[in-house]
Amino acid sequence: MKELPRLETLLDFTGKRALITGAGAGIGKAMAHRFAEAGAALELADMDTDALARVKTELSAFGGEIHSHTIDLRYKEQIHRLWRSLETRLPDVLINNAGMYPFKKFTEMDFDLYTRVMDVNLNAVYWMCHEMITRRRKQGGVIINIGSIEAVLPFKADMAHYSVSKAGVVALTRSLAKEYAGHGFRVNALLPGGIITSGTKRAAKQVLSLDVGLVKTGIEFMQRLPAGRLGQPDEVARMALVLASDLASYMHGAAVPVDGGFLSA
Repeated sequence: MKELPRLETLLDFTGKRALITGAGAGIGKAMAHRFAEAGAALELADMDTDALARVKTELSAFGGEIHSHTIDLRYKEQIHRLWRSLETRLPDVLINNAGMYPFKKFTEMDFDLYTRVMDVNLNAVYWMCHEMITRRRKQGGVIINIGSIEAVLPFKADMAHYSVSKAGVVALTRSLAKEYAGHGFRVNALLPGGIITSGTKRAAKQVLSLDVGLVKTGIEFMQRLPAGRLGQPDEVARMALVLASDLASYMHGAAVPVDGGFLSA
């Protein structure tokens, strides 16, 4: 019988490099922490230069290689510039985590905001994947795209634009998995549910001050959760580590909920 690889080997990222977008806070920051802990070299991307600096300082305790990149993912030329800077240290793992979720009534949506959401949440993911697959065509690699439960079951009002963008991420994930699995790429998605981050707290606070009816929506959301609580960024980060590792060597095109059971309830 063939000897099975040891668990610590499967989760060891020593000698591997991970590129994480939206790494300055929330889920992205939690992912950076877990991958640094697992021994990966890191390429951290975010719009917030100061936040990146803080994360880099925090992760220096792990002693690994860390590079930070300030980037506005709305612009394809900035994405291309980022990847050109990585030509001598291409990532083995790409995690497309960056996203935005502004609340806006469907009937009040304007073109500029809609375009900005699509550029960040979907178009940037498309072009990041394009760069990864084009540049690592001979080596293969792992891509993890961060979707949302809203892509499968829209629940919150005033988020049609967000749901559309994340549904596109899931469709892109499955298409790339089908087309490039034979070229050595594993492409999967995570679908976070209600995760407590500084960003979601700010968004909720802003909207609740304008729409008391959202309290009812929040109560209904919590009542639907089998877990009975909201999630933590690290709970998504742990699953990202699993999907990126050889523990998930036979997973292709999966859309894995990390949602406290919301979609199953």
